Amino acid sequence: MLSSPHLPRIARPGALLLAIALGLSTFAVGCADDAESPASTEGTEPLGIGKEVTVPISVAAAALVSPGAEPRAVLRPTFAPGTEQRVTLHTEHHIEQQINDQPPRDFSTPALTIPMTALAGTGGVDLTLGEVTSPDPMLSEALTAAGGSQAGLDFSDEGAITALRLAPDPDTPNAARAALENAFYQAVYRSIMFPEEAVGEGAVWTVHQEVTGGVTLDQVTTATLTKREGDRLTIELTVEQTPKSSSWALPNDTGTLSIEDYLMEGNGTITFDLGLPLPVAGSITVGGHQVYRDPRSVSLLSQSIVTQVSWAE
Repeated sequence: MLSSPHLPRIARPGALLLAIALGLSTFAVGCADDAESPASTEGTEPLGIGKEVTVPISVAAAALVSPGAEPRAVLRPTFAPGTEQRVTLHTEHHIEQQINDQPPRDFSTPALTIPMTALAGTGGVDLTLGEVTSPDPMLSEALTAAGGSQAGLDFSDEGAITALRLAPDPDTPNAARAALENAFYQAVYRSIMFPEEAVGEGAVWTVHQEVTGGVTLDQVTTATLTKREGDRLTIELTVEQTPKSSSWALPNDTGTLSIEDYLMEGNGTITFDLGLPLPVAGSITVGGHQVYRDPRSVSLLSQSIVTQVSWAE
């Protein structure tokens, strides 16, 4: 019950990290008074232990709201197999949790900066990680073996990410593996796809995607094409998440929490080059608050969250 500070611990870190990426603060609920630091997660088993793991991504659907001004054209990635791109992904995830009137506690995960080289293939891109860094000293040390690790993304014709492939270097400690999973999940669910129709500057379309975790969410991303210069697109994004259920089933059949309040929304701007597989610039910030009630008691769990995903060449 939530009247105890020792909340249920999630057994499968991969699922835990997916929930983080989706905006659910499962990480905070999974931690107890002895909250784990990055270096103390060595006993966990993230995805990708010793081999490549492919994670399917839920289907996304785009719907045109306004086609924008002439001239218009159908937007599609045009990068050819063998195209190479160097880009840096930066992620931050801040979370604060409070149970009833107890003092708030910070369960934020350390920021991560991931330089990578992308090599385009047929229907996707292979990623080779450079020197991954974090301001957290323990995590930074754990990440020293992550350089040279492999990852990848599969795309639909409209640019939607359909699968995430992870293959950390075998010598990468579990803490670093888990942090990398977290960062890539955040990036995947802050991505965008293009509509089927021809569009011009000022065009608006929405992307609907179901994101699953302890609570299944409807995520709606609204995209506005604010500028086009040849293949380079500047797109403003707004993101809204809505729970599809009024309750949250806790892991390992440990109970159910009622969702009393849930607000997750954000915005940002991202720049694409249709001739390259990954964004070349931009930042998206999504944040809000969530309140859960234990129906067996009067306990309330409140969480405040801010997640940021940034790209730079």
